[in-house]
Amino acid sequence: MNHIIQNVHAENKISTFQSAFAGGAAGAFTRAVAQPLDVLKIRFQLQLEPIKQGSKYASIFQALTAIVREEGVTTLWSGHVPAQLLSVTYGIVQFSTFEQIVSTCQRVDAQFSQSHRHAINFSSGAIAATVATVVSFPFDTVRTRLIAEQKTKKAYKGFSHALATMIKTEGARSLFKGLLPTLAQIAPHSGIQFAIYKLFTDNILTKVAFFQRPATLSSTVESTLVANLISGSIAGFVSKTAIYPFDLVKKRLQIQGFQEHRSGFGKQMYCSGVLHCVKLTINNEGFLALYKGYGPSMCKAIYVSALHFAVYDEIKHFLMRVGR
Repeated sequence: MNHIIQNVHAENKISTFQSAFAGGAAGAFTRAVAQPLDVLKIRFQLQLEPIKQGSKYASIFQALTAIVREEGVTTLWSGHVPAQLLSVTYGIVQFSTFEQIVSTCQRVDAQFSQSHRHAINFSSGAIAATVATVVSFPFDTVRTRLIAEQKTKKAYKGFSHALATMIKTEGARSLFKGLLPTLAQIAPHSGIQFAIYKLFTDNILTKVAFFQRPATLSSTVESTLVANLISGSIAGFVSKTAIYPFDLVKKRLQIQGFQEHRSGFGKQMYCSGVLHCVKLTINNEGFLALYKGYGPSMCKAIYVSALHFAVYDEIKHFLMRVGR
């Protein structure tokens, strides 16, 4: 049994370069098509007033039309440069780290890795995401600032200007505002994502002939593009729902010291840390305010997670086939 597992692993081994390339390409593609949903999500998360008729942003459609009418259609791609740098960097580090951890576990004890694969997928995904988050976090902060600013009262000329201005006026530490709640949510978020995705692609959908790829040189059954899209969307929905409040708190911390450039959006929050932000949010807006922006965020999570995993696996399988 152990010999068979080792052979299967050898046949399906992906190099660090292949996983890094596939992860970066998947991140760039999904970011390009999903950026408007990210802009909507962040605008909702930063709105202190209730999300109801008459408020600045009351629904996904109303917010979309208001942003385009008041600030132009290009606003839907605000912060796209740092967002792309974030996605590419994150994708490269996350997927290459994940593949290397799983590969190392299989080399050390293939039989143990096979019998505990779900736990290993979860822990490997959590570790990979934590490393990727720390490396790419400054891009996330700059992206949030560019999305959060009122385009009729701009603070920054673009990515490089925003980066330089933040370091000059607020110090390099400002690029890591909101890192604590991000790390608190990213490990379980990514762990759940990878575990659920692998569960469906490796153990559930591949049991159905419709979701199986045509036989290849590999002795393992590979899931189809449709199966990967379904698995990715389920993984995105479950993982995002589990950690959403942490994401909202992160966004609100990232704009501290920047409120004067958002006066046209209504009330502004001034908080000193994670617990203070949570306390103010619940006291002033109610507990459900921790889920503001959940609608566009969930659309984005399902859409992006499905595309991210599916595109990554398609590129990975292509590179592995070419390299045989």
